Amino acid sequence: MTGRDGGADIGPIGEFSPVVILVRPQLAENVGTTARAMANGGLFHLRLVAPRDGWPQERAWHASSGAHRILDAAQVFETVDEAVADLHHVMATCPRPRHIVKTVMTARGAASELRAIADRKLKAGLLFGPERAGLDNEDMARADVLIRYPLNPDFMSLNLAQAVLIMAYEWWMACDTTPPRTLMTNETHVATKGELENFLGHLTRDLDECGFLRNEQKRPGMVRNLRHLFQRGEVTEQELRTLHGVVTELSNGRKARQKQVSDNV
Repeated sequence: MTGRDGGADIGPIGEFSPVVILVRPQLAENVGTTARAMANGGLFHLRLVAPRDGWPQERAWHASSGAHRILDAAQVFETVDEAVADLHHVMATCPRPRHIVKTVMTARGAASELRAIADRKLKAGLLFGPERAGLDNEDMARADVLIRYPLNPDFMSLNLAQAVLIMAYEWWMACDTTPPRTLMTNETHVATKGELENFLGHLTRDLDECGFLRNEQKRPGMVRNLRHLFQRGEVTEQELRTLHGVVTELSNGRKARQKQVSDNV
């Protein structure tokens, strides 16, 4: 045990979330930032295979930005075989398959497959290789599937935490229900058609009164253009109240000026 306290109150999400297995990691800082990336995507189970500098390493906790509990619970193994022995499926990240006949999936496809495996109550692991060279052929021979990220072919360099973060993100998004687009209205709401029509009536009356819509032939088209303008976006009730105030003040100001001119005559 490390004896460390503190960090974010994180723990496993679901009984069968994938295990992240770092094979021969070289720097404690990279293990720490990997734990941070895992926490972002709701992954918790971390295994280390023959870490170069031993384990635990204080620098990992410093680099984890509060993902301490993942590091506290990390398990250490001497070989890949030992690390995957209790798993049912193993996937390995591989930037460049080396003459291997094996299924290759994108991160998104692999995440979907991992969700299906978890739904069947089976355990899966994700192998990530050493920072400098990645997994070797013997490591990849332990995997059922290889994962290759479809990135810029002219520059596919990722550090260890970035590689883990991509899979953690795809794992999370495979079941995420956040709408792809939403309007933040805070304490107001999107105006109803009735509220919008009420404002347009207010605006049109004042435009008629001030003479802006005096051309009878052009008036219908001008009113339609104003309606299209406000219908195009999701105007909020608060914005309509502000516009009501603007129109009212403009009208009151015009009437005040007319009265002043009349009084001076």
